[in-house]
Amino acid sequence: MNGTGISDRKMALLTLGINHKTAPVEIRERVAFTPERMGEAFSELRAASGATEAAILSTCNRTELYLAGDDDCAPMVLRWLAGFHDLDAGDLEQVVYIHRDSDAVRHMMRVAAGLDSMVLGEPQIFGQLKDAYSLAREHNAVGKFLCRMFEHTFSVAKRIRTHTAIGENPVSVAYASVNMAHHIFSDLSRNKALLVGAGQTIELVARHLSEAGVKDFVVANRTLERAQNLAQAHGGKGILLSEIPDHLADVDIVISSTASPLPILGKGAVERALKKRKHRPYFMVDIAVPRDIEPEVGALADVYLYTVDDLRQVIEENLRSRQGAAREAENLVTSGVQDFLDQLRALDAVSTLKVFRQRAEVLRDAETEKALKALRNGSDPETVLRAMARGLTNKLLHQPSVQVRKAMAEGRSEVTECLRELYQLDTLDADQPTTTEKL
Repeated sequence: MNGTGISDRKMALLTLGINHKTAPVEIRERVAFTPERMGEAFSELRAASGATEAAILSTCNRTELYLAGDDDCAPMVLRWLAGFHDLDAGDLEQVVYIHRDSDAVRHMMRVAAGLDSMVLGEPQIFGQLKDAYSLAREHNAVGKFLCRMFEHTFSVAKRIRTHTAIGENPVSVAYASVNMAHHIFSDLSRNKALLVGAGQTIELVARHLSEAGVKDFVVANRTLERAQNLAQAHGGKGILLSEIPDHLADVDIVISSTASPLPILGKGAVERALKKRKHRPYFMVDIAVPRDIEPEVGALADVYLYTVDDLRQVIEENLRSRQGAAREAENLVTSGVQDFLDQLRALDAVSTLKVFRQRAEVLRDAETEKALKALRNGSDPETVLRAMARGLTNKLLHQPSVQVRKAMAEGRSEVTECLRELYQLDTLDADQPTTTEKL
């Protein structure tokens, strides 16, 4: 075993990524993967890095690559990631973190449980990680190592949700967005909201806004049906993204979270809407990475524009009640990592025992065939049986004996101790005579 707890096989586990702690939104949005390029990314990543298995998680707060492959593939992965997004590898290296083997397992479990999120314990990341795993499977990019790692991670995350209070009290980017709106508008029941997108985060935003008193919703999405379904659940109206300029002047709150690679709302459209509404203030939150709202919009008078990074203070104020639960969750992660490493060791043992048994059976069959041939030639049965037993014993014990002598000569006494444990030699009478020939 090596120092990380993974066996000394050629296959290594690796996580390489950036998140809200290591990189600002300006970099995170450039490293984000769009759904349209995922197939290309999976194909290129494995070809360029030497990784045999790969999965990609890309959210507004993090982009992470989960890999199984050569132990020294990290530099190649970094170069590929920089090249894929037209970034300088040296600049990217400054904000990237790399976790190997047991540390990679621990990191994935912490991510799944929400322990590494901007919002401690937020539940959305669990679903996003499951989606990343499903997408990797669709592209045949994962094998037995990552599949086992993901499945075990999901099991640990569910245990944490069940046995700790990490998910209690709504604290999320969606919740923080609505909470911040109270700083601009004292009575949200008087305000109309435009929600851009129809994914999980926007669904949460809609729910929190509704609970805060907002009754008038417009939901804009690339697919009209999804926009209408979400809007109707809260008594609102669904529109297409192209219709946003027609409704922008009528709303007070704009919260956007889509997977669009380009901004959806520009400075010009907002300026025109401000004139129509006689400069009544806008509250806008851009949760998307890459950003949905042009940064220049934030420079306009009467516009309060926030990104996910701006929500950090609001979020931190709502985390105190979860700190104790987080400590419990960390303990469950530690035991989960150990369980996973034990599983890998068991897999290694099964593989080794299979080869061990196969080799013994080859020796057995050779000695049996030799004995049968002697019997067919008329040799004495008792002499043949004794010769077969002696030959089989010598061949089974020859190579282990050679290796034990070599280990002792090199000062590796633990090999002898292992031999005593395997064959329970300490239970034998040292003075008991043996008929085994000297090996």
